[in-house]
Amino acid sequence: MLEGIRIIDFTNYLPGPYATLRLGDLGAEIIKIEPPEGDPARSTGTSKEEEGPVFRAHNRGKKSVILNLKSKGGRDAALKLIEEADAVIESFRPHVMERFGLGFDEVSEVNPGIVYVSITGFGKDGTMAELGSHDLNYMALSGVLAQLKDEEGRPVHPSTTFADFIGGMAAAERILAGLVSRMKTGKGSYHCLSLTDTMASLMTNHVLIENKTGYSQGVEVLNGTIVSYGLYETKDERYVSIGALEPKFWNHFCQAAGREDWIPAHFSRAQAENPVYREIQEFFKSKTLAEWTKFGQEVDCCLAPVLETGEMANHPYFRDRGVVYDSPVGDRQVKMHSDLAGNQTAVPPVKGEHNQCVLNKMDSF
Repeated sequence: MLEGIRIIDFTNYLPGPYATLRLGDLGAEIIKIEPPEGDPARSTGTSKEEEGPVFRAHNRGKKSVILNLKSKGGRDAALKLIEEADAVIESFRPHVMERFGLGFDEVSEVNPGIVYVSITGFGKDGTMAELGSHDLNYMALSGVLAQLKDEEGRPVHPSTTFADFIGGMAAAERILAGLVSRMKTGKGSYHCLSLTDTMASLMTNHVLIENKTGYSQGVEVLNGTIVSYGLYETKDERYVSIGALEPKFWNHFCQAAGREDWIPAHFSRAQAENPVYREIQEFFKSKTLAEWTKFGQEVDCCLAPVLETGEMANHPYFRDRGVVYDSPVGDRQVKMHSDLAGNQTAVPPVKGEHNQCVLNKMDSF
């Protein structure tokens, strides 16, 4: 769908590369501009002998061009690339691109139709704009982290970087919106994305409900407070999820369990003093995760296993849709758009692999 769209990507680590991965999987040409030492993600989370998994997971199918943006030659080369591009995305600290001579004002002089997206932690200006920050900070400040608590009320440290991924989606959304706007008006546009603001946008229910009622955990029935919507332990000490909010799904579950007497307890509390809750807990402990997985596929009751990472590829849902696949170089990858064929032969670029083929297309600089 984005064939013929060229995006110049000045981002490193995760939010920006995830955004351009999603756009690249839609057909856009992504030219990744790396410093002479390369994207730091190339050496993140691995030994010195191997290329980092964070880089390999988010940069397949892109073209890598090495430029020293601190030099006049590097700046001029970047501007020449941008002249023929549709969008620019960058994730430096605020005003760094301006110091390189590659801010929106400079770029729009050579390409008035450019869509330019800056990914920041706290916006371009304001009290916290210049502060260093990472995913955990954005989750904490936005109120999202406070929604993930253990039974004693302590926030749980997530094992995935929600702000990076959701921020990447928001950045891709802005690029697409900018391209649509340019199609209608002929004009480019500048967008400054705050990852903290993006996470705060997940708190719409919570903010309104807290303001009206004082309850700060969002929609209460979705928080494991009722028997028909929550997590239950299985016989083999795994977990299964049930989301039978609608009466028909709860009826299906109770009927398949042979316990129609549970039907009136649909919205009863998931508390130890509730005898139905205790009975349901024991019922889930009577079968293994594999048995419950089969049950959930046969009974239409909104029931699914809590899978570990390594189990995804072999689950019938992902296996049938080809969402998780092995690339030609042996990397296990995840499709960004499961309903599209995608390019499953794409691999991450070697650092500077495309300098010659990309830069030779430009006039000498």
